[in-house]
Amino acid sequence: MGKRTYPPAPDMRLPETQQMSDGELFYVIQNGIRLSGMPAWGGGSSHDEEDSWKLVRFIRHLPQLTVEEKTEMEKMNPKSPDDLKEEAEEEKFLKGEDTHAQPTEHHHH
Repeated sequence: MGKRTYPPAPDMRLPETQQMSDGELFYVIQNGIRLSGMPAWGGGSSHDEEDSWKLVRFIRHLPQLTVEEKTEMEKMNPKSPDDLKEEAEEEKFLKGEDTHAQPTEHHHH
């Protein structure tokens, strides 16, 4: 979600977002942004509000995200069949397996 939206989703690490108050971030998460790809996530329950505040804290942490945290998050991202195929081919390549070569026929005379 968000890769091809218009207007494009902002980088949450940038000053424009980080300078917003916690209340402003919470409001945007709960209510969305009209005429954009940002939907409203608030459903009116206290659980939804709690999750939105967790997201505010996460957005605040983004500028300090470690490489390990980013790697862990990338592992949780859903992958398309094409992504999975590409990963499998990369793994075979790294193991020294040729993924594109046709088997060579040997002729004994």
